[in-house]
Amino acid sequence: MFNMNFRTMKKSTLPLLLGFSLILLSTKPVQRSQLMSTNLRVTVLDDLGNLQKGAVVVVFATEQDYRFETNPVAGPEETDKRGRVTFKRIAAQSYYIMAVKGAKKNDGKGVKTSKLDAGRMNKINVVIR
Repeated sequence: MFNMNFRTMKKSTLPLLLGFSLILLSTKPVQRSQLMSTNLRVTVLDDLGNLQKGAVVVVFATEQDYRFETNPVAGPEETDKRGRVTFKRIAAQSYYIMAVKGAKKNDGKGVKTSKLDAGRMNKINVVIR
């Protein structure tokens, strides 16, 4: 059988641990944005603060695309029972959000997001009237 005393094991393990430690220290740190994708969760509410199930949400990159309803970046997607829709793996930039349910919409009110944080779940509320 394999017979090794404590000193022999200590001598053979030390170089292995040192080598492994050097490998770990020499690698670049991984940024959070490299591990997670950038997502945007939109919650749609009416002017009384009630969640709006079934609202249609579309995301645009430019104001012109928003105004003419052309070239959507994401959507249209319908909100769930909690009034939410999530757009996954989108670029970390600002967007124009259109939300519509029947005659209610957010036209011109709270339309533009701030720049999204990379590698995070960004959350915004949109009020439709």
